[in-house]
Amino acid sequence: MNIIFHGQSCVEIQLKEHTLIIDPFLTGNPQATVKAEDIKADYILVTHGHGDHVGDTLSIAERNNATVIAPNDLARYLGFEGAKTHGMGIGGAFEFPFGKVKLTLALHDSSYNPPGTKDNIYTGLASGFLLMVEGKTIYHAGDTGLFKDMKLIGKMNEIDLAFLPIGDNYTMGPEDAVIAAKYVKAETVVPMHYNTFPLIAQDPDAFVASLEEEGIKGIVMTPGQQITL
Repeated sequence: MNIIFHGQSCVEIQLKEHTLIIDPFLTGNPQATVKAEDIKADYILVTHGHGDHVGDTLSIAERNNATVIAPNDLARYLGFEGAKTHGMGIGGAFEFPFGKVKLTLALHDSSYNPPGTKDNIYTGLASGFLLMVEGKTIYHAGDTGLFKDMKLIGKMNEIDLAFLPIGDNYTMGPEDAVIAAKYVKAETVVPMHYNTFPLIAQDPDAFVASLEEEGIKGIVMTPGQQITL
């Protein structure tokens, strides 16, 4: 499979027969190297309701007739807006045509502010995703602080690739993310959710160096970069 990082928390996963995109914040994302209208996806996974994660979900879903997979309250709202959705709850798993998805805990808030309005719509619990696809397991932690149950995630799953936020202020920072990496025991860790805005400015190379000191493989993916898993 091919995995493309599009900046912030947006990850595209190209499988043999399906394409997934997680948290497709492209329009208004200063890091993005592609436009929303260029994305072709069968499934859109959204971790929580914030605008830098919902992003272009509705337009991509409409153009591709894609299914949106999200925490149940967020999925319900996006369904009201016309999207085809599949809502899930924390700890729940479901077998899709492309593979298995399980929602994980994320310590974060979740609300949606429709563009051009002052509305702040509560969208339930924030989440992360475990994806079991084509014999590999990918963990996208979503926006989260460090929590000790990450040890259970690592104990219960053999994770090949983990995307962990390092931006601080809104999520865990680099120091906590190193602990998270040790907890989840992923073969490879990629930092995300940093440098998009001044408040979350971080040095991803320093983070990867800290991982290496702990014997953990880390990769800094620049927006538009692709790796094969």
